[in-house]
Amino acid sequence: MDYPLPRRRFLSLVSTATFLGPALVGADGALARVPRRRTVLPKDVFTLGVASGDPLPDGVVLWTRLAPRPLDGGGMPAVPVPVRWEVAADERFRTLVHTGTAVARPEHAHTLHIDVRQLRPGAQYFYRFRVGGEVSPVGRTRTASSGKTLRFATASCQNYQDGYYTAHRAMAAEDLDFVAFLGDYIYEAAPWPGLLRNHTGPGQPYTLEQYRNRHAQYRTDPDLAAAHAAAPWIVALDDHDVDDNWTGDGAANPSEPSPVPFEARKSAALRAYVEHLPVRVGPGMRLYRRFRFGDLATLHLLDTRQYRSAHPTTNEEAEEPWRSMTGPAQERWLLDGLANAGGRWSLLGNQVLLAGNDGRAGPGEKYSFDSWDGYRVQRRRLLDFLGTGLAANPVVLSGDQHCTWVSQLNPDPRDEGSPVVGAEFSGTSISSGGEPDVAALRREDDETRADNPQRLYVDARRGYLLGELTPDALRVQLRVVDSVTDPHSDGARTAARFVVENGRPGVQLDGPPVADGAAGGAPRA
Repeated sequence: MDYPLPRRRFLSLVSTATFLGPALVGADGALARVPRRRTVLPKDVFTLGVASGDPLPDGVVLWTRLAPRPLDGGGMPAVPVPVRWEVAADERFRTLVHTGTAVARPEHAHTLHIDVRQLRPGAQYFYRFRVGGEVSPVGRTRTASSGKTLRFATASCQNYQDGYYTAHRAMAAEDLDFVAFLGDYIYEAAPWPGLLRNHTGPGQPYTLEQYRNRHAQYRTDPDLAAAHAAAPWIVALDDHDVDDNWTGDGAANPSEPSPVPFEARKSAALRAYVEHLPVRVGPGMRLYRRFRFGDLATLHLLDTRQYRSAHPTTNEEAEEPWRSMTGPAQERWLLDGLANAGGRWSLLGNQVLLAGNDGRAGPGEKYSFDSWDGYRVQRRRLLDFLGTGLAANPVVLSGDQHCTWVSQLNPDPRDEGSPVVGAEFSGTSISSGGEPDVAALRREDDETRADNPQRLYVDARRGYLLGELTPDALRVQLRVVDSVTDPHSDGARTAARFVVENGRPGVQLDGPPVADGAAGGAPRA
């Protein structure tokens, strides 16, 4: 991963392990001291479980939060609390690898981020936390592998009000090196009567405490907790983590009434976001970062919210060269990283659809300007760059669509003669949108397929993508669930398989899709 500080300076700060909140603090014995005072702690402090993330070859971030009353500000006394953490080579903790004590502080909502180092590459570890007489659930994690196989899942869009996390229950049973969660971890929507599950609070979150409560509500879900405890996560920010369709220029609808200025709301949302997820944060809340998996692959994770220009409102404005999805600094970081990363595969973690999508059949065009269709000049620069061959085997992993879109990538998606330079897998939602309208997506695809020659496959069902990467190929399975409104629905099944071959740009179906009465799959003939 790219370090926000020069590597030597970074390592001098962290020693063996670090406590990361909004500020980076050393976790050695001297810096972990707290005033000697007797404080009686509430019971059941580990209601939000544990998590790990941002795996490196020699380290991983471990997370928990002390929150006996998670939906009511946490319920902890306003004092710092020392917490013991343990990392072991076995699930019974007979062989401890690293241990330490870090401080859960009230100003950080009693969250802990432990950046454990001096671990072995590609190794499995188990971890837990202790405070008072309580022990947290046990989590399993892995460091970044330098081997010849990488197994991962991509997911996004888990609106709590729209459905149960059936997909997370299934994902927790997969044997994964990491989960790439590509945006919309929480939703900012107000509680809405009649929905399957209701958000807490009187309305949308605007303050730090309200965003903390919203994150806490999501983390109380047992299936999400199980998925976090099963594998390290690499998470990306998207709009609903703050406000629908916001950009670096502000709220998408600035005329909408708000009790606080948008910048204050954004600051509260981003702080709660990094408090509740196992992430390393760069200077200025920098969330784009890079992960290397030996000589096999590099994952470049984008932030397409904090630095993007305002949305265009017309196709002509979408062609304006000054508009940017990433901002110039992140664009340079991406292109330099793609060119110099080395390795056999280039994975690009992206939030919104990169391939074009014309939603109007026949003459005329209709695009979502919140996707890369609103930032076409920068998209052409990126896809032209991918066509140079400087980035080895580029594959884009996206979310946001609430359905699966598998596409060829070419610099001009409206031109069938434009060369294929890469592949995009835009995954479906975990729950957002509720039960899918399979017939509606089929009609849309049938009507607009001729206008979108880059589109290979679409599917309306909920679930996640499962990838297995080797030097020779990336094989991806679309894993779908039967229901997100039936609490007893269980398991996931493979609906379609795809393959991207080493040295051959683009994606192909790897066998016929599974056809059944509930299928939403629509492959290109």
